[in-house]
Amino acid sequence: MPPTPQRDFSAPTIVIGAGAHGLAAAALLRRSGAPTVILERSDRVGASWAQRYDHLSLHTTSGTSKLPGLPVPRRAGPWVSRDDYVRYLERYVAHLRLDVRVSTPVQRIERAEPGSGAQWLVHTPDGPVPAGAVVVATGRCHTPNLPHWPGRSTFTGTLLHSAHYRSPAPYRGQHVLVVGAGNSGTEIAGFLAGAGAERVRIAVRTPPNILPRSSARWHAVGRLTEVLPLAWRDRTSLLTQRFAVPDLTSRGLPRPRTGLYTRNVREGVNPVLDHGFVDAVRSGRVEPVAAVQSFDGPDVLLADGTRLRPDTVIAATGYRPGLEGLVGSLGVLDEAGQPLAVGAQTHAEAARLYFAGYTNPLTGVLRQAGIEARAIAHAFRRETARAPLPAPRVGDRGADTLHRGHTPAPYQGREEEQASIARDRHADAARPR
Repeated sequence: MPPTPQRDFSAPTIVIGAGAHGLAAAALLRRSGAPTVILERSDRVGASWAQRYDHLSLHTTSGTSKLPGLPVPRRAGPWVSRDDYVRYLERYVAHLRLDVRVSTPVQRIERAEPGSGAQWLVHTPDGPVPAGAVVVATGRCHTPNLPHWPGRSTFTGTLLHSAHYRSPAPYRGQHVLVVGAGNSGTEIAGFLAGAGAERVRIAVRTPPNILPRSSARWHAVGRLTEVLPLAWRDRTSLLTQRFAVPDLTSRGLPRPRTGLYTRNVREGVNPVLDHGFVDAVRSGRVEPVAAVQSFDGPDVLLADGTRLRPDTVIAATGYRPGLEGLVGSLGVLDEAGQPLAVGAQTHAEAARLYFAGYTNPLTGVLRQAGIEARAIAHAFRRETARAPLPAPRVGDRGADTLHRGHTPAPYQGREEEQASIARDRHADAARPR
């Protein structure tokens, strides 16, 4: 039997992505004593949040949206806006003194040569970076998924993915068709209808599970009922919707037949939290229509044979992780491009390659960021306990890549952010409870 190769953790731990999951993982790895560097392709922390539409707010309360080690400021309110959450992520970096290298895209990850003192090589435009462990946290909502509808290229109107929608202002006076009845699609449709769009339709393939925004405590309910049978939870959720949400069947949106728990398990989707969508449908300001079948010049053909002629089509049709170029050669993805192992679990052929942020639990994605970060840090500590951390080898050319010459500057502005944190704490302490 061949000898087991010695584990070598002298190379830094690399986290790819400076969103919520990446920052949480880096914070707890750093707390565990692991030298950790975050590589971020954009020029800022929290870029994926900053690039979303202007009127976005979290679907989880501030208390369940915090990351380990720093609460969301109370002044952000119970429903944290996009901009407030981006500021929170920036403060998080400063408060926990995380090493973020912005404008550093990762091109691919490869296995390092045996005996090189590293487990992985992380390739960047400035050269390969050796790493003892890698956490991939680029997110499941990384690459917009725009369906290849027949005739799509012939459409003479404007077609865009919801990732490129910013505000309802450009669509005043237009006929707009929103495709997809998830949280993004219903929010966008409702805002368009209230901001001057002449006519708003929403194409629905599967009737969504809808809950009032005031019932967002369903995240807590999800945690409390995880041990109960799926069928029981589904029946309870459908009954709750029947009492809490009016029947919109006469308006073209029938009640769902599949419970929200089964849909989450099968499709990875969460229920829609109502931000005014239900009232917009009841009043006729938003018109549900059948699913999109194809395009034909200026027209959109629906599954029921209806032909529409909108000025703009906004496709709220979800995202893909887009991990193929990054780790596609390593055998760690399934046929749909999803990681085969997530959180603290790693693929049998990819030790110390972790994936954080690729699930969509009913208990809340941002809460899950902390859970996965703790689990990854615990797994890392377990590995290092088996193999003591050797001293870094000074002068190793590969190991010096992040520290000399081609290294982009770490995230700036920590002093200003620390002062901002102090102001927030003072304001929170002064606010009546």
